[in-house]
Amino acid sequence: MPNGYTGKILKVDLGARSVAVEHLDEKTAKKYLGGEGLAAKILWETTSATTDPLSPDNPLMFMTGPLTGSVVPSSSRHIVAALSPLTNAWGSAHAGGSWAAGLKRAGYDGIVFTGKSEKPVYFWVQAGQPKVLEADHVWGRDTWEADEILRKETDPRATVACIGPAGERQVRFAAILNDGRDGRAAARCGMGAVMGSKNLKAVVVSGGVLPRGYDDAGLKRIVLERLPVKPVMETELWRETFAEHRTIHWNKGRAVIKNFLEDDFPGFLPKLIESMLSGEAHKCLGCRYSCADSHNIGGRRAIVYEALVPMGSQCLIDDMEALQEAFDLCQKYGMDSISTGGVIAFATECFEKGLISPADTGGIRLGWGKAEAMVEMVRQIGESDQRLARLLGQGVRKAAEAMGGVAKEYAIHVKGLELPAHDPRSSNAVALEYATASRGADHISALAVSPPNFLARDLGFPENVDSLENRFRVKGRGEIVAKLQNFRCLMDCLTTCKLMSGGRNRADQHVTPTYHAEFLRYATGWDVSLAESLKIGERVFNLQRMINVRRGLSRKDDMLPPRIMVHKRGGKSDAANHLPPLGEMLNEYYSYRGWSEEGVPTREKLAELDLD
Repeated sequence: MPNGYTGKILKVDLGARSVAVEHLDEKTAKKYLGGEGLAAKILWETTSATTDPLSPDNPLMFMTGPLTGSVVPSSSRHIVAALSPLTNAWGSAHAGGSWAAGLKRAGYDGIVFTGKSEKPVYFWVQAGQPKVLEADHVWGRDTWEADEILRKETDPRATVACIGPAGERQVRFAAILNDGRDGRAAARCGMGAVMGSKNLKAVVVSGGVLPRGYDDAGLKRIVLERLPVKPVMETELWRETFAEHRTIHWNKGRAVIKNFLEDDFPGFLPKLIESMLSGEAHKCLGCRYSCADSHNIGGRRAIVYEALVPMGSQCLIDDMEALQEAFDLCQKYGMDSISTGGVIAFATECFEKGLISPADTGGIRLGWGKAEAMVEMVRQIGESDQRLARLLGQGVRKAAEAMGGVAKEYAIHVKGLELPAHDPRSSNAVALEYATASRGADHISALAVSPPNFLARDLGFPENVDSLENRFRVKGRGEIVAKLQNFRCLMDCLTTCKLMSGGRNRADQHVTPTYHAEFLRYATGWDVSLAESLKIGERVFNLQRMINVRRGLSRKDDMLPPRIMVHKRGGKSDAANHLPPLGEMLNEYYSYRGWSEEGVPTREKLAELDLD
């Protein structure tokens, strides 16, 4: 068994209700690490060009990494991966909280679910005793209710990852929620719909002890060397830094306004900052310097940035109480708040242009700034069988295709995945990241929004990439984005929180790529350099690309929506009239990656990465 691992992966056939254990060998662990790496390997080996994402043949994988549950802060994270029903290609979602450490304590590095149960079931993993149990009594319950019921009948100390009504109904952007009302979500790409298609309501984990690393004392020493004991979020300095950070982003034109049509929404930013700094701080297990999204209000998770903007400014809504209500519904139904905001903004514009009417919406009069209508539409998507709600539940791409005509002009997505809360016209690097990310419009595949200078130094590209004078440059963007994606992919294999190496931390709290290589060495005992660890990230990113190529994706799909490519927003920000020159950047990106002009990894590149 490799150090840092339990060495065991559960294989669960829900149709046969059989459970088997597959042992993880050290060669495979060194090549793919864990998380997205092991998931991509399994998905490549078990699916084909024609596998239906909602069929029993699509494996649903919950994966941890060698750092999961260790003393490394923010390492209680897991990856959920499968073919995405939203994009029909590689899909993955990341979640924090305490579930990942719970799975490792129970004795496993991951779980792979295949098949489909005839009846609703849940899976309980308790210290080496996995069981498939009946779930009729929690089917139809929301995620908060299901969490309470399942912990009462299994173990009060257990952690539950479950779907709500949206996953059961196979809304294609359904999420998987863990940690109950704390609401940590594996949100993107519709993994909750895949879970629902298998009649799997929940995965409950509890008990056991964590596996030992190669040098746990050394790992703890290097963590304390780099990170303070006191959480950064408890300091007034952090609060001031956060407010300044969000203001700078807003003034740089990163805000998403009115379905990506406009440049500003007066009065929204102060409300956003106040909302995100209110309530009681709550951190994922082991986190020492919490992100701004970790707040609880009244015993439930407060609304996060990637809900405030998609359902707020993207729909011209600044009613914070209504936005919190909409976010609560997303948490309880189990829906990705980014995609939810995207489809409602799309529907609002279609309503405005006369493509849909109150007869289609069940009487709801959608409109920009209409908070009550937005909340009711969230409710309809989550639980209603009304025709338009069902259609919107398939995502903006499929909804626009079904509507026909000019509806596609209002559908803002990449590869079928709705754009997150950062306008790619504000930075050429962000635009290229969205176009080339494995799972579609993805702001965390590179975190190209404000990459800190310490990343530039460790990864080997110019500093101040995101400065006012640099972010509209074209030359060099391909190399920068590729290097950032390789590093972030490494983090998703380890698995650690990307905000640990984000741009908002104080200089003495940055966790550089060099430190990640050190963490890996202490945890496993492997003599792995920074360059070798980054090569693992590159290998996994290329494997994900090959999964997409096999599914029919290529350069034609590495595109931004027409509105992003041709519509100048106007306004006051310095990005108001900028449009990303995507074609030129793609040429450089493919060349740096060793891919063909069509965006396909060459045989030489695959051989170099030991993927031949």
